[in-house]
Amino acid sequence: MATNEVTLESRVAGFTASGKLHTLSVWFILALRLMMGLAFLQSGVDKVLASDPFSAGGYLASRQAGPAADLFTSMAEVGWFVEFVNVAVPWGEVLIGLGLLVGALTRLAAFWGAFMMLTFYLGNWEVSHGYINGDFAYMLVFLSVAAFGAGRIFGLDRYLESLQVGGQELVERYPWMRYILG
Repeated sequence: MATNEVTLESRVAGFTASGKLHTLSVWFILALRLMMGLAFLQSGVDKVLASDPFSAGGYLASRQAGPAADLFTSMAEVGWFVEFVNVAVPWGEVLIGLGLLVGALTRLAAFWGAFMMLTFYLGNWEVSHGYINGDFAYMLVFLSVAAFGAGRIFGLDRYLESLQVGGQELVERYPWMRYILG
């Protein structure tokens, strides 16, 4: 088995971080993408197919603790917003899950997955055991999937990026596509 290592380096705000990835890292990145895709797809399908329709109103209204408690209470009082959330959460989970499972629009899916996990983190605020919980950890997994371009690993994003448009690869012709593919 090859043990070639790849060096990563990033500079942010005057600080440089570097490290070496083992060749097995690609399999773990793929596993994270597939795990989160399956988890979100299953959660969304369960909500969409439930005998009782999904309703976020009670959840939003019952948030009593945390830095966003007043925001959640205010959202619960706006009928059209609750109806929007009633559709956005289950179908968002389905679309995020599908995107991650097939590796299409992976960065876009991971961004919205991280956003949902951030809202769940703020809504489920409980710090008696520390600030890090499952919602926060899943948010970081989504961000890792996006950062590593996990859709290029056995995913459709690898194919989409190489599509020819006007004689150029898609991401060469439209560089902004790098932010949603990968």
